[in-house]
Amino acid sequence: MENENAKHEKDYIKAYQEKGYTANFRFEEGKLIASDSKTSYSPDDVHIVADHRYEGMSNPSDMSILYVLETNDGKKGTHLLGYGPNANLDAAEFFKAIPDDNVSDKASIDS
Repeated sequence: MENENAKHEKDYIKAYQEKGYTANFRFEEGKLIASDSKTSYSPDDVHIVADHRYEGMSNPSDMSILYVLETNDGKKGTHLLGYGPNANLDAAEFFKAIPDDNVSDKASIDS
């Protein structure tokens, strides 16, 4: 069942921040970068512990996915990725390259 208090990306981000997922990650030059420490991560270093997909209310082609992440060195945070026609294909390939063993829903706020 979907978390009734989390209707939009920002609501989910806030809910996960309250659970300790406070790091912000950006994608740059084939790596995921922790904004605060500038540490870079390859797909093998990243665990997806939840994800949430969205379609734009006014434009269904405006799509995004919120990844809730943990890294091998203990960072916990989120990354919002556009997908569909406006997707960053390199970033999408990065997330597809994360090993299946590193993907779960163990931290999902939806129950």
